[in-house]
Amino acid sequence: MAGPGYGKRSAPGQRPRTGTDFAHLAPREAAIASYIDRLPDGSDISVKTLARTLPYGQCALRTALNRLQAAGHLRRGSECVTTDRVMLWVTRTFFSRTARDDAWWEAFERGDVPVERRERPTRSRAFALLAALGRTAPALSLSAAECAGLEPQVGEWFERGATEAEIVGALSTGLPTPVHHAASLLRRRLTDKLPPHRPAPVERSALITLECGECRAPGSPEALRGGLCGPCRGEGNTAPTGPPGAVPTGGVRERMASVRAGLVPRPDRTSWSRGRG
Repeated sequence: MAGPGYGKRSAPGQRPRTGTDFAHLAPREAAIASYIDRLPDGSDISVKTLARTLPYGQCALRTALNRLQAAGHLRRGSECVTTDRVMLWVTRTFFSRTARDDAWWEAFERGDVPVERRERPTRSRAFALLAALGRTAPALSLSAAECAGLEPQVGEWFERGATEAEIVGALSTGLPTPVHHAASLLRRRLTDKLPPHRPAPVERSALITLECGECRAPGSPEALRGGLCGPCRGEGNTAPTGPPGAVPTGGVRERMASVRAGLVPRPDRTSWSRGRG
């Protein structure tokens, strides 16, 4: 695993894993992508670490990662992690099992990636909870018809922010002995113990900036086509790199020289402060 806050991060909205996810890649790149895909988030996927595990050298792995980047499976960048005490920029490699184009990665950096619609399950979350309730408390085993009848009530609990553990606890704790009619008992408990509406948690958008996969220079999404900046693609540097408002690289020295010129020399600070006194 990488250091805290670093390493692999899975991109959101990926399709379920299949056996043909990387069939469009060359065999070496497909094997490396399949290996990275199965690693948990936070894993160290640097070239040196991969070379100690996979049967490829560092140069081959570096080339393969760049090709995965060009194919839309990988982007390197930084993310601002906020805690109660500090804001810290950490280096991360974002990996997507599903190949994404430049427009998708641009939306990902903005934080407005569209959520893909998934097929509706044959049974709802509420029905599944009721059907499995007998495993926790055998006295509460229900028929399919009884689960369907209680399904709307359990669904209302979910809409109010209750978790599965809270619902199971409310239904199965302190049962009478014996339970004569499980469905009637559960219907009564679902009504009497219905919790109040809970406010939805406030989602905090992550601050992310992407970097060139070759020279690691930060840049806007439109300037990093295929994950590479213009100079690394062999083009002229027509657009400034870096976040909006950043000082161009060529102007940093001039800016610092002008700031130093306005500072009061250390030997003169005491006399200068006395004169103002």
